[in-house]
Amino acid sequence: MDKFRMIFQFFQSNQESFMNGICGIMALASTQMYSAFDFNCPCLPHYNLAYGLGILLVPPFILFLLGFVLNNNISMLAEEWRRPQGQRGKDPAVLRYMFCSMAQRAMIAPAVWVSVTLLDGKCITCAFCTSVPVESLGNASHPRLSQGEIQRVLARIPCKEIYNGQQLIANEVAVRYLRCISQALGWCFVLLMTTLAFLVRLLRPCFSQAAFLKSRYWSHYIDIERKLFDETCAEHARSFAKVCIQQFFEGMSTDLADARCHLPRKAPAYAGEAAEKLLGITDQGTMNMALKSWHRCKPPLDLHPPALPTGNGWAGEGQPPTHPSAPRRETAAYYSWV
Repeated sequence: MDKFRMIFQFFQSNQESFMNGICGIMALASTQMYSAFDFNCPCLPHYNLAYGLGILLVPPFILFLLGFVLNNNISMLAEEWRRPQGQRGKDPAVLRYMFCSMAQRAMIAPAVWVSVTLLDGKCITCAFCTSVPVESLGNASHPRLSQGEIQRVLARIPCKEIYNGQQLIANEVAVRYLRCISQALGWCFVLLMTTLAFLVRLLRPCFSQAAFLKSRYWSHYIDIERKLFDETCAEHARSFAKVCIQQFFEGMSTDLADARCHLPRKAPAYAGEAAEKLLGITDQGTMNMALKSWHRCKPPLDLHPPALPTGNGWAGEGQPPTHPSAPRRETAAYYSWV
């Protein structure tokens, strides 16, 4: 149990580790789904190809979309892409990094499905059984069989119990031939995916490590900022609800007291910590305006304080901004506004 608890805590440590764990679970689930899947080839000339390629390609596409659905960053990416410009610019490099990161993780489960399917060989055997070279593997001179009849006989190769073309080509020979081709394609696919992942990991630091670090940092910042904003909104909603409920019961107690129901009175409780957490936003319209303002014009990523306003307007209005000379090294002073 301690090991499972440590693994679970590692997955919860950050968003990237959590999504890696989700993708690993999906990869294992894809192999279990294929092993539990009852493969039944129709053994008909016009349906074998569609059924075999459908089983090979449709589930990976569904798993790819499911990987995007389970990724929490997809909504964050959509919001960042669709939001107005406002006071903060949108960095296309950060959006590309977020999309590529999600796509890479979402591709793990489909790649596992395709690899397992090709190595098993049933889909390729069903899809391309009518393309077996009878001339080199069987008896091409079998009499009194038209091309259509030969296709119908070859389409029954995956269905050993109803295959009746042993005189044309042996069932074991055709199945082994197609399975060898399928396994060769499967190992080539695994090698290709491994090589691409190795090259991406190896060559990325050689070309764009600084840009990659910048994009990764601001991607994490957007994720953390969204979580903190949700937590702040939830805390404000809790305090708002607490104050509203307290005001309601105090009003009810006042009404009962006016009706000559003597009840104990206490000092207003909403004037305490809950009211301080409201930050001056005490009505629905102001809160809605704050939420719209956050979406339309997020504050710029600059921690320096803005210019202080005076009684007639902004300080220094009508005068060109002056830039003080750099202080000497001996008398330099640093201030932190964070």
